Amino acid sequence: MKKLVAYITSGYPEKSFSIDLALALGQNGVDTLELGVPFSDPVADGPLIEKANHLSLENGFKFEHLREISKAVAPHVDTLWMGYFNSFYQQDMSKLIPFANEIGVNGLIIPDLPHEEALSYADLFNSNNVANISFVAPTDTKERIKEVVSVSQKFIYMVAYTGITGSGVAEDLQPFLGSIKEYTQTPVYVGFGVNAKTAKDKVEGADGVIVGSAFIDILLKENLNYSQKIKECSNLAKIIKNEINS
Repeated sequence: MKKLVAYITSGYPEKSFSIDLALALGQNGVDTLELGVPFSDPVADGPLIEKANHLSLENGFKFEHLREISKAVAPHVDTLWMGYFNSFYQQDMSKLIPFANEIGVNGLIIPDLPHEEALSYADLFNSNNVANISFVAPTDTKERIKEVVSVSQKFIYMVAYTGITGSGVAEDLQPFLGSIKEYTQTPVYVGFGVNAKTAKDKVEGADGVIVGSAFIDILLKENLNYSQKIKECSNLAKIIKNEINS
């Protein structure tokens, strides 16, 4: 069974909604949830996620809200935190990682933390059974891929193309995927540009997909009320889960 990872922006449009949405996604095909930490300059994200980040911050998002959402969600859905390193660093990593383990958050995804710098936190992550998700990109050499995946945990975030999330660029992923699997047995999940139309093709040869912008697009629709947004996101999750396993 191939896995579906869903990203949502924490605190958008509000904390209680994030909790309700996360729990609903977990009941409708999502295997792992990425709780995004709103940041003022999300460099790896496209315009939809960037907009949701800014709106969440404008609505008063604080890191404490992420903690509260996580406490409510992590016992029921496999939960990760996705954010930029400054957001986590400001919380003191030596305290934050043990706290993540305590409440059941199983890993962090930090797109702007280079592999070499991440190694300095390896003991902290490992001693608390919290994964630091590795990224590999099409621009990486085979030597680089071998080095990065040698310490991979939980799954490898395979960037489907060089760019930002949500742009939907089509590329032949098979040679890239093959070069990753040559060096590791850690599951490989494909991210960037994955939606209901592309999921089946993107997951070929991989172990799962990571979907963000497609869910955020629904959350940004002003003509939908909260329950309608949750219903549409749940339906999308079921569609994608079926597509990647059909």
